[in-house]
Amino acid sequence: MASVPKLLLLSLLVFLSYRSPIAHAGDHGSYKVLSLGSLRTKSVCSESKAVKSSTGAATVPLHHRHGPCSPLPTKKMPTLEERLHRDQLRAAYIQRKFSGGGVNGSRGGAGDVQQSHATVPTTLGTSLDTLEYLITVRLGSPGKSQTMLIDTGSDVSWVQCKPCSQCHSQADPLFDPSSSSTYSPFSCSSAACAQLGQEGNGCSSSQCQYTVTYGDGSSTTGTYSSDTLALGSNAVRKFQFGCSNVESGFNDQTDGLMGLGGGAQSLVSQTAGTFGAAFSYCLPATSSSSGFLTLGAGTSGFVKTPMLRSSQVPTFYGVRIQAIRVGGRQLSIPTSVFSAGTIMDSGTVLTRLPPTAYSALSSAFKAGMKQYPSAPPSGILDTCFDFSGQSSVSIPTVALVFSGGAVVDIASDGIMLQTSNSILCLAFAANSDDSSLGIIGNVQQRTFEVLYDVGGGAVGFKAGAC
Repeated sequence: MASVPKLLLLSLLVFLSYRSPIAHAGDHGSYKVLSLGSLRTKSVCSESKAVKSSTGAATVPLHHRHGPCSPLPTKKMPTLEERLHRDQLRAAYIQRKFSGGGVNGSRGGAGDVQQSHATVPTTLGTSLDTLEYLITVRLGSPGKSQTMLIDTGSDVSWVQCKPCSQCHSQADPLFDPSSSSTYSPFSCSSAACAQLGQEGNGCSSSQCQYTVTYGDGSSTTGTYSSDTLALGSNAVRKFQFGCSNVESGFNDQTDGLMGLGGGAQSLVSQTAGTFGAAFSYCLPATSSSSGFLTLGAGTSGFVKTPMLRSSQVPTFYGVRIQAIRVGGRQLSIPTSVFSAGTIMDSGTVLTRLPPTAYSALSSAFKAGMKQYPSAPPSGILDTCFDFSGQSSVSIPTVALVFSGGAVVDIASDGIMLQTSNSILCLAFAANSDDSSLGIIGNVQQRTFEVLYDVGGGAVGFKAGAC
């Protein structure tokens, strides 16, 4: 069979229209200075730079769920071992959704329409345990605060609602639809209910019922509904969401989830007519500072690369990596190594690369770190160093080169992950083989304003935004 790109060929037609700008974070030489003290979680919440919404946009603060800026009552960070285990489950689940194996065992692409329809799992989300960033919105009339995780890997948004026969404890009171004058459940015959597809789960008293089952086995079930959603001073009328009455497998204290995927049910798709088909976020450098989420984001001033989409798995936003630079030098990696495609994901922690590319990155990074003693691996993190007695260290720059020539120079605190007081590891991991989908994780996205220009078909990066 002829070679079929893993993400739709249509988007590739715009490659040549892009120049070769660079999104820098920090100094632009071959090395960056990494302050080890900045990686340690502070007990004080440091607000991010003020973000001014452009006309027609809605911006809300974004916080790390375990940091001092979090509205959650308990902020205890899970162990690194727990985070990496959950992260591996999420990455594997996403990759299975794009795999062409299953019916005949062969491996196909995300856009391989001949095979992927037979292998999309019936579970419809990814592991929520890895989600680390949340926003606070107001739902209903009068509006009630809801603290919700954000996820670019999910489409259906939901909150826990009264009456709830099986719910986890949460930061805010349960949403009470009977107290909202604008709440309305969808009927079983409604277009919104039909649009749920697999996620529709029949009827109860003529009301549309939904079920979302995530990759870790957790699930939420309830009535698919609409109500007024307030994002800061902006109101979204008839926002569609799940009013969850039964859930299992959650213990995270959040009130629900806000889906930012590319599917029809997501917040982004629902508000495209109001704010435009572009959104952005900035994930803070540490859990002690805050970032932001913007709907209707401006699209100028970004380093851009074409956005790739799959008609079979429309939730995810794809990009194409073409090369990697370490210390300012481009690694000798054939472009074909990245042909499986890559997605941007706010919920995956570590960036996943083809093993051929990861091996070259690891070797080049080690060569630039000879002045520091190596340290034993920590789980899937195998390029580690012991910085005992150091307050700051000098590390090689790492840049990702995307299709169209866009170069993203990763921030210093987005290159390495701290595993103990003195040990840091390269915050990348290898896939099982070069044919597996790559993932740009949230560590590498930190401090950049990441733009998802769905209408314009581009992903953009702007350094130093939070």
